[in-house]
Amino acid sequence: MNEDYPPSTLSFRQKLKKRFFHTPLQSRDELLQALKESEENHIIDSHSRSLIEGTLQLENMEVRDVMVPKSKMVLIQNNISTKDLLAIMVQSSHSRFPVLNAQEDKVQGVILAKDLLSHLSSGQDKEFSFQEYLRQVVLVPESKTLGSLMRDFQQKKSHMAIVVDEYGEIAGLVTLEDVLEQIVGEIEDEHDLEEDNIIDFGDGRFLLKANTPIEDFNKFFKVELQAESVDTVAGLVISGFTCLPKQMSEIDLQGFKFKVLKADSRRLHLLEVTKI
Repeated sequence: MNEDYPPSTLSFRQKLKKRFFHTPLQSRDELLQALKESEENHIIDSHSRSLIEGTLQLENMEVRDVMVPKSKMVLIQNNISTKDLLAIMVQSSHSRFPVLNAQEDKVQGVILAKDLLSHLSSGQDKEFSFQEYLRQVVLVPESKTLGSLMRDFQQKKSHMAIVVDEYGEIAGLVTLEDVLEQIVGEIEDEHDLEEDNIIDFGDGRFLLKANTPIEDFNKFFKVELQAESVDTVAGLVISGFTCLPKQMSEIDLQGFKFKVLKADSRRLHLLEVTKI
């Protein structure tokens, strides 16, 4: 087809087609480079490129990287009264709640807020029955990849999973929204406005929004990070690498290890922080 034309006369679209169908891409980096060139030549827009890059990152990230730690979970005791259950649901503004067997420290299942609303709207005077509405809970290990978790959510038609550690104990909770945010970026609603920039996993690891001001970081960890010409932790990490680091890159800075959990071609989004 194009063999009759000198290489210099080929359009970028023709070059891209030739590259994909005649010279197979050999690595993930080559694919990312092809996406970059596609954006620069207006074949795809920046949003489309970001979505594709976010999807590619799912296989490199594990559930432990994005889960809500147990200390932040809203757990419902299986012997709670209907009145107290309603109060917790209203205060937390969540739609799904793990039900805990306090004696065994095991999650029995998941209850939905709409189930309680259905019970109350029916005008019944009896206490809310957990057993009647309890949904099966999905258990996943901390090491499960987000790509695999997404497939589980689709197959099991679930929106939430309980994360367990190597001993089978509750480590945290992960939702479909947590996975989707790795693709499309943060999904904020009116209840996310006061969400913490730094979350303590309780095992020496901290989840950190990369745009957290260094001043807030210092206040949280009670340290005095030295930073010149940057205001955020992302800026500090980038200056330490002297370039925009790739996902899963690690660097030691001023007594802390920073691991890049989520990044795109323009900025850092999520970091894992551990004290050295």
